[in-house]
Amino acid sequence: MNWQKSTYCSEGNSCVHVAATAETVHLTESSDPTGSILTASPATFTALLAELKNEPHPRHPIQVTFGSEDEDTVRIHSTAAPHTAVTTDRAKWNAFVLGVRAGEFDHFAQAG
Repeated sequence: MNWQKSTYCSEGNSCVHVAATAETVHLTESSDPTGSILTASPATFTALLAELKNEPHPRHPIQVTFGSEDEDTVRIHSTAAPHTAVTTDRAKWNAFVLGVRAGEFDHFAQAG
């Protein structure tokens, strides 16, 4: 898979990354110690993109949970795979959202 990160990410390769196969879209964070990869359908990823373009805290179908200010942790998970969570921090999440709003990941919604 060819992984893509937002051009807004200034953390080198330690960012939220997106890749696609013919039928699925994958999200990961290269510095996540668990190495989790969240898999979603193109429709689910399209819903995430639409929501992020209007609201930085998506509610469905991919959910994002923010830790306390001291923890600085952001967890990305899906109701379809509740035990798989990609972990990042607020700066990397914000860079991903900026990339989403700039249309950098729109082509992944076309997978399948």
